[in-house]
Amino acid sequence: MKDCLFCKIIRREIPCHKVYEDDLVISFLDIKPHAMGHTVVIPKVHAERVFDLKEDVLKELIIAVRKTMNLLQEKLNPDGFNVGWNDGAAAGQVVKHLHVHIMPRWERDGGGSQHTIINNAGNRSVEEVAEMFNEN
Repeated sequence: MKDCLFCKIIRREIPCHKVYEDDLVISFLDIKPHAMGHTVVIPKVHAERVFDLKEDVLKELIIAVRKTMNLLQEKLNPDGFNVGWNDGAAAGQVVKHLHVHIMPRWERDGGGSQHTIINNAGNRSVEEVAEMFNEN
């Protein structure tokens, strides 16, 4: 996509601090890091959400996430990682190009787990939600 920030990085119109790259994926340091080594991994094909990405590219994206994590582990030696993506505006997605965040973590760094993102289970019980999947 012509005006997409990440597509411009892929086309080398905007510089980045590359961590990993192959034919289908590129990873680079986030310019507004939330942790030392905070890295973004993106497919080179434009896809706004995970549902828009073909399965073969999605597989390569996840493999690239692991390769990037290996590099971060080797260079920074963190105690752990938070890995995920914001899918859609309601989830906090700002750049409309699918991107996976890798945040290296260290003991006592002040951060939380994925469970600290939201704490609103809605107005249906787990059993009611489970029943929705049993209707098929």
